[in-house]
Amino acid sequence: MENDDRIVGRLLSRREALAVLGATGGALAAGAVTGVAQSNVDGIAAPSCIVRPEQEEGPYFLDERLNRSDIRTDPTNNTTKGGVPLALAIVVYQAGAGSCRPLEGAVVDLWQCDADGVYSDVRDPLFSTVGQKFLRGYQLTDASGTAHFTTIYPGWYPTRTVHIHFKIRTSRRTAGGLEFTSQLYFDDKLTDRVHASPLYISRGRRPVMNNRDSIFRGGGRQLMLAPTAEDDGYRATFNIGLAIA
Repeated sequence: MENDDRIVGRLLSRREALAVLGATGGALAAGAVTGVAQSNVDGIAAPSCIVRPEQEEGPYFLDERLNRSDIRTDPTNNTTKGGVPLALAIVVYQAGAGSCRPLEGAVVDLWQCDADGVYSDVRDPLFSTVGQKFLRGYQLTDASGTAHFTTIYPGWYPTRTVHIHFKIRTSRRTAGGLEFTSQLYFDDKLTDRVHASPLYISRGRRPVMNNRDSIFRGGGRQLMLAPTAEDDGYRATFNIGLAIA
């Protein structure tokens, strides 16, 4: 059986902004890697650094420059998107010289669909939300490398499994810094439980699970969130590093 998430060692350019798990550090050369770590395969213990795959940006990224932690609201009309709350922390590390240390001042953008599978400020064959700004925003990482967001558990739309988009930039000027873009995913069983709640149930069962999503199959298992229940919602932390020359 083919393992779509297995990492193959190769040279990576600086522009690719290699992402690795930064919880315990690891040996990386700035700008290029000759022996990348692999995830836990066939019972072999994983090394301290695990490559996170970059994934496509998709058609709905907009650099709205909305500096805010709670992205549930729409600042154009002060409405708040309903859904099961999700407190999400993205912890960014700078990997290199044999260690991973927190990266302060990185720009972390988040964007996602609402409980009905709709993105804001776009024109789509199924909807038009031009001018609205819900479920979009960015934060700068603090001294611990952390960007905190309050959002909702995403809904679904017909062509994709449930996911959240994120982008990390070391500079607002793309040419002057590194940029890494990818997506976050959820366990299918958890999604089914959440989508059975009154806030989501009216849309029915989603047609695409993780293993049927072509983008997820390109490394999604290494981009999974592991939310824990909290009050009326969930909390999750995602650790990621950037190899910066």
